[in-house]
Amino acid sequence: MLTLDQALDRLLQAVRPHPAAEAETVSTFDALGRVLAEHVTSALDVPPADNTAMDGYALRCADVPVAGTVLPISQRIPAGAAAAALQAGTAARIFTGARIPAGADAVVMQEQCEGVEGDVRINAVPVPGQWIRRQGEDVRTGDAVLQAGSRLSPQAMGLAASVGAATLRVARRPRVALFSTGDELVMPGEPLKPGAIYNSNRFTLRGLIQALGCDCTDLGIVPDRLDATRDALRRAAQGNDLIVTSGGVSVGEEDHLKPAVQAEGRLDLWQIAIKPGKPLAFGEVRRPDATAAWFIGLPGNPVSSFITFVLAVRPVLLHLQGATELNPASVTMRADFDWPRPDRRQEFLRVRRNDAGGLDLFPNQSSGVLTSTVWGDGVVVNPPGQPIQRGDAVRFVAFSELLR
Repeated sequence: MLTLDQALDRLLQAVRPHPAAEAETVSTFDALGRVLAEHVTSALDVPPADNTAMDGYALRCADVPVAGTVLPISQRIPAGAAAAALQAGTAARIFTGARIPAGADAVVMQEQCEGVEGDVRINAVPVPGQWIRRQGEDVRTGDAVLQAGSRLSPQAMGLAASVGAATLRVARRPRVALFSTGDELVMPGEPLKPGAIYNSNRFTLRGLIQALGCDCTDLGIVPDRLDATRDALRRAAQGNDLIVTSGGVSVGEEDHLKPAVQAEGRLDLWQIAIKPGKPLAFGEVRRPDATAAWFIGLPGNPVSSFITFVLAVRPVLLHLQGATELNPASVTMRADFDWPRPDRRQEFLRVRRNDAGGLDLFPNQSSGVLTSTVWGDGVVVNPPGQPIQRGDAVRFVAFSELLR
């Protein structure tokens, strides 16, 4: 069996990122979740001029040698207004974000001041530079504030806007085709005949694809026939970068996906040393113009399908967009459970954080128990053959890291 790292290396070496020529220009408003195709460079200093961090009074420190000094107010400076040079021996009423007038070297917050018949009493001796945000202290002209290959968060969009970027160059969204195989599958709302099950994987996988900012073509449920499966593959290959399926890659007589992919392209069947998961199919489906769409076949059990997607398909979709950060962040936490009989494969145990700062284990770790992925808020990544005792330090990966 391949290790997860070995499987990922093979996937990422095979799948090539979108060409730079396919990058798109989008409004910064619409860039959430997109991957930058080029650096965002600032054409200005941020802040563009010295400004105040507080409501208060701008003054010269030399004019307030002792607490209780009274100064006349020479001007009022709201945010966005021009400021005249500060007259010696006076103070300027100033509001948060307003430009510091020339000649002032400090701001005293209004809570340390009091009005005295149109003047102001300064009740604290100021220090040069206090409550002044200096020009360019956040960003300097020419700084690359966001790097190509980074995925845009709301705060990154705000940073881009702060340096005047109204539009951004981003990688094209991956186009992903999705279908399920199996005559036992029916959709919620339909009668559940004997032997049938509702198609939960369709909903889970479609949601995962959309959460990663991809365009999803949902081909639904494909009958367990070779001709129908080949036809679905041909349709899925048109206009899509990747085809994702769940189930149907075993050696059973009714599993037609394997021979269908082999007939329409090529296929490798891998056994990956992870639990849940293990089986993964990877290959490509040819198009009439001799190009091809990539193909990844996931296991059919609901938790196996979910875990294998976030571990193997997610990095591929990010890689297609040229993303530089593919690995989810992990933290070390305390296990508040025992796991005395580990598997020989690397395990992904569904857990959730508790109020005591530790991790609780979902009692049923079966690959068919989808409730574990909703009850939990992440997984413990457990090395092969590693038992866990209550109190042990374990590696925790939050679902929020695996879903972004």
